[in-house]
Amino acid sequence: MYIEICNKATHIYNLYLRQKERQYMEILKVEHLVKQYGKGDNAVLAVNDISFSVEQGEFVAIVGSSGSGKSTLLHLLGGVDRPTSGKVYIQGEDIYSLNSDKIAIFRRRQVGLIYQFYNLIPILNVKENITLPCELDGRTPDKSELDELINTLGLKDRVTHLPNELSGGQQQRVAIARAVVTNARLLLADEPTGNLDSTNGVEVMELLSTLNKQGTTIIIVTHSQRDAAYAHRIIRLLDGKIIAENRNRPMESDTKIEIL
Repeated sequence: MYIEICNKATHIYNLYLRQKERQYMEILKVEHLVKQYGKGDNAVLAVNDISFSVEQGEFVAIVGSSGSGKSTLLHLLGGVDRPTSGKVYIQGEDIYSLNSDKIAIFRRRQVGLIYQFYNLIPILNVKENITLPCELDGRTPDKSELDELINTLGLKDRVTHLPNELSGGQQQRVAIARAVVTNARLLLADEPTGNLDSTNGVEVMELLSTLNKQGTTIIIVTHSQRDAAYAHRIIRLLDGKIIAENRNRPMESDTKIEIL
């Protein structure tokens, strides 16, 4: 009887340890997420009862055709838009339990956002755009780390240029630098190569892949099978719902890029 009780207690404790380990490994957890636009007969469910989790260090691609809800989902994951219902946990924090000001601070410190059209501030130069999240947070980035980041991304000779003086590929590299300058452990990228030619698109995906190999968790939304091939896991959406989820062997490349 005593042995049976001890075995049961050990089993329960092991389950507890595995649950705690799982919680530690999860950087993102989504529970029954819904986003509805309009009401009554005009209601549209852009995101329809989606649940999934992402572990630290994963590279996840969310794919689907236009109108499938993938960009809306990404905005909900990043705290850009509030869901109609459901929860989003980032590193254990229920982000939508926070007010708008606290969400903005949390997003600025914990999440890096990369957009298809770069979203750079046109009156700020390259260096000012990169350091903007730090400035908004009242922090000064480490000069040596910032210089290394700028050099690594091939922007050393462009730091005083305005966005309209840069190519599309250069603008997206600035956007990536801005996303990682705060040392965010989660990067969310919305069609990061959608406005680039194939050469610059591959370069951007190689940069993201390198960041991931160095420990950054990355989620991209894309309609590009080429871009999705870099991910460890591919989630497919249709009409706001997950219809498939597959493990993937990420694309390997001979390109060597070091991001510090």
